[in-house]
Amino acid sequence: MNTLALLASVLPAFGAAVTFAGGRDLRHVKFWSTAPVAAALVLTLIVALDHGSGGPSIHTYSIGTAGAFHVEIGTRITGLSALTAVLVAGVAMCVQAFSTTYLGGEPRYASYAALISLFTAAMLTVVYSADLIVLLVGWEIMGACSYFLIGHYWEKPEARPASIKAFLMTKAGDVPFLFGIIALGVQAHSFQLNAVLAAAGNDSLNHPGWIAALLLCGVLGKSAQFPLHSWLPDAMAGPTPISALIHAATMVAAGIYVVALLYPVFVLAPAVLIAMAVIAAITMCGAALCAFAQTDVKKILAYSTVSQLAYMLGGLAVGGRSQAIYLLLVHGAFKALLFLAAGVVIHRIGSNELRAMGGLRFRMPITYGTMTIGLLALAGIPPFSGFFGKEGVLGAAYNATGEFAAPGKIVLIFGLITAGLTAAYALRLWLGMFHGPFPDAPREHEAKVEAPQAELIPLVLLAIPAAALGIVVLFGTGFSRVLGGWYGEQGAANAADLWPGGLTTLISLLFVLGFSALVYLAWRRDEEADPAVTLLGPARDVLLNGFYFDRLINVALVVPTRAAARFVGYFDTNVLDAYVRGSGSGARGLGTVLRRVQNGSIQFYLTCLFLGVVIMAAVYAYVGTVS
Repeated sequence: MNTLALLASVLPAFGAAVTFAGGRDLRHVKFWSTAPVAAALVLTLIVALDHGSGGPSIHTYSIGTAGAFHVEIGTRITGLSALTAVLVAGVAMCVQAFSTTYLGGEPRYASYAALISLFTAAMLTVVYSADLIVLLVGWEIMGACSYFLIGHYWEKPEARPASIKAFLMTKAGDVPFLFGIIALGVQAHSFQLNAVLAAAGNDSLNHPGWIAALLLCGVLGKSAQFPLHSWLPDAMAGPTPISALIHAATMVAAGIYVVALLYPVFVLAPAVLIAMAVIAAITMCGAALCAFAQTDVKKILAYSTVSQLAYMLGGLAVGGRSQAIYLLLVHGAFKALLFLAAGVVIHRIGSNELRAMGGLRFRMPITYGTMTIGLLALAGIPPFSGFFGKEGVLGAAYNATGEFAAPGKIVLIFGLITAGLTAAYALRLWLGMFHGPFPDAPREHEAKVEAPQAELIPLVLLAIPAAALGIVVLFGTGFSRVLGGWYGEQGAANAADLWPGGLTTLISLLFVLGFSALVYLAWRRDEEADPAVTLLGPARDVLLNGFYFDRLINVALVVPTRAAARFVGYFDTNVLDAYVRGSGSGARGLGTVLRRVQNGSIQFYLTCLFLGVVIMAAVYAYVGTVS
């Protein structure tokens, strides 16, 4: 099975290489972009089914040494990696199939499809890796691919800054993340994951708090958590299918996956767990408020992703590892569904703006039905999968004890508020897109045509897990019995059930119903008005601009950096270069003087020689007199 896992990681990379090398023949591109990813999906399913509830399965190949460390590549299969790999390959396959018609006619489709395949290979490398250095390689390849994919429409003025911003903000977290990886490997005397986890389990790591803090910096960048969160909404400048892949199931999920993978390290650092809870609380509530205020459909979903990832980080902060991973898996399905469905609507309407939509439920019935399922899962309505993911995190926070008690209180309070806000912006999006009057627009006739079958099939396939994964929990007694055995790492998960029910469920449903009622009543008063304008009032502009966080970054970091760059440029030009220019000018001046002395006159040379002898004699005589 380890060989199949390695092959699943290699196949998309091979497809990317062939697609890059094959030119722009659309038939060639469509085959080599979809077939290897489809094969990888089949292999990940086989690996997941074969692994079952067994322990970690490891197989590595030594490729040399670096000092005292062996450099090895290979795979490590656990329930966590097996399930995450299925999610990654499944969403990647849906995105590639969706893109064959959504972007299939574009001249840059070949590079686009190849980068998606390479991105998929990088994420599978992160998921299956048995070595932290190999994991880091996949981690960085994802960052490079995201830069190119977000900037796919490079001719758009917003795309290039968005891609640069995403790259720089994620790199800001990746630098301390690299030091954290190095510290782990050095203290464990190996970069193999098993050795690192064993060292953490034996409490033999020195300064685990600092290591966990360094690793958390990389997680905050990749998973777009405060204060490194603002790149994700701007990344919506890329094609919509890219948003479904990068911002639902792969890159942003990688940060949460790494925390779950190295969870024993974080458990050794209670202060870092509290910091995680505070960051999660700020991010989940702040992003949910921003999502409610947005008018761009893709930005609503982008802020929603930031908020839901904070839910997962909060679950990890309170000891709910299994609950957070369950939410990660189901979120990848329903958020990819929402992005792709939104892409269908945007493609037909010709606008991202919510005010350009409305009344589409009869014109696009399949898109309407599938997106409704996705929004119900996002809002946490039972029995859809998102409900159990949300309730699992809240239940873990409510039941948290020991070192998780303080983070638990923080996550519980803000998690309940976020549950209501999530339902509010999900309902606003649903009403704005599919209900009410259709606005007078020049392309109204285009909205009467449903999407092509190649775009609808991925929506239906993604709607199944978004709706049905909750049923798995309903017919089980808890996550440890239903899916817990898949993790294969005893003691790493919290003992609380995925859906504890009881008080937290009742309170969260009250928040959901209360906030939803406010939105619905505001919409019913005037179906053409935006409920966000009515309910938020003057605060809407602040939320629409993301609390002006980008302006704060501009004042605190960008302006001082540019000023420092200008000072360095001035110093380099007018000080350092002045010395260089001065030495050159001095040499030229000296050469000019010497050239005038060398006039070819023997009488002049003899006179100079005589004067030199006289001067030397005078100096000698003066020195002798003084001494």
